[in-house]
Amino acid sequence: MNATPQEQAATAAARVFRDERPAVLATLIRQVGDFQLAEDALQDAFESALVTWRRDGIPRNPAAWITVTARRRAIDRLRRAQSAAGRATRLAELMRLDQQEGPAPDVQNMIEDDRLRLIFTCCHPALDPAAQIALTLRTLGGLTTAEIARAFLVAEPAMGKRIVRAKRKIADAHIRYRVPSGDELPARMRGVLRVVYLIFNEGYSASAGDRLVRRELCGEAIRLGRLLCELLPGDAEVWGLQALMLLHDARGAARTDPAGRYVQLDDQDRALWDHAMISEGLHALEQGIRLRCPGQYQLQAAITALHIQAADPGATDWVQIADLYGALGRLSSSPVIEINRAAATGFAHGPQAGLDLLAPLLADPALQDYQPLHAVHAELLRQAGHHQAAVAAYRQAVALTANAVERAELQRRLDELPG
Repeated sequence: MNATPQEQAATAAARVFRDERPAVLATLIRQVGDFQLAEDALQDAFESALVTWRRDGIPRNPAAWITVTARRRAIDRLRRAQSAAGRATRLAELMRLDQQEGPAPDVQNMIEDDRLRLIFTCCHPALDPAAQIALTLRTLGGLTTAEIARAFLVAEPAMGKRIVRAKRKIADAHIRYRVPSGDELPARMRGVLRVVYLIFNEGYSASAGDRLVRRELCGEAIRLGRLLCELLPGDAEVWGLQALMLLHDARGAARTDPAGRYVQLDDQDRALWDHAMISEGLHALEQGIRLRCPGQYQLQAAITALHIQAADPGATDWVQIADLYGALGRLSSSPVIEINRAAATGFAHGPQAGLDLLAPLLADPALQDYQPLHAVHAELLRQAGHHQAAVAAYRQAVALTANAVERAELQRRLDELPG
């Protein structure tokens, strides 16, 4: 059955909202100088599109129509609030832009610059990490406040306040809407990649709740990664992060069984892996390696690629994986990396070698409540045949696990131990 004009209009508006919203919003924020005003005007424009497109048909360039309409809605809102400080100046500038004849010069470069400005503004170090993540998902990801709140298991009003505070912080601190200069760029770029990585991690292995994977967050992180690859093709770590996310997410369908139970890597049905996504991930890794500037995301992606490219679990090159974790630790040491290196070393050189690497971490008071440490410790103890000690370590890991799927898997392994 053919779609009605009303249905076609709604579908077109939804597509433009999803695909073009970040670019249009980025340009609006530059033009109006206010996050909230730009978001409100853009929402007005999409509501107008649903009415106008049903009546007059879908315009030839829907994104351009939305951009112009949103700018005019911003003008309307500013006219109603001219008394506010600084708004008269913004109104005059917006009206000048709206009256310009002909297309603006180098429009594509302008759009790319605006999107980069928006990325760096959302991930500005003056904002705390939780605010950076929320604002990035709201503005660049296009998720609603309710969707972000559900993904992070936070009440919607609390998430709304977090986003509002982030926007107010940008305004009050006079954070400039710009791409950082050359000296600032490397550190700021690491911050941007970290925000995208944190979004993906929460999606790939949810910290709490009854689902192991939150696919909506994985999808948003990968979409942001594609945008960064498009805007910064000369940055090796951008490609490395994208490769890492794609290679991990490609296995998503095999990580739980039909009943929602955890399936460890060795037992996964490889026919369920997304091989097109794996190819895209390996291509992204190759793109990063070609730039000859190794970094932590490229090394992590290379480790993941070794898991995926092994003909079967028994063929996994654990020696090389352990070596790569060693290189990663020298580049960017952290407890997470050391725990993973210990696990890989246990597979490569025997469980006692892995336990030796874990010993200083287990003695660190700051890590006593860190669940992954106790989960790996328990597994290495089990492999070494130290069943009584493994029982205690598994119990500690279970008690510290907030995710129901992970907790059930750890409990299953605990129950299988003798005694």
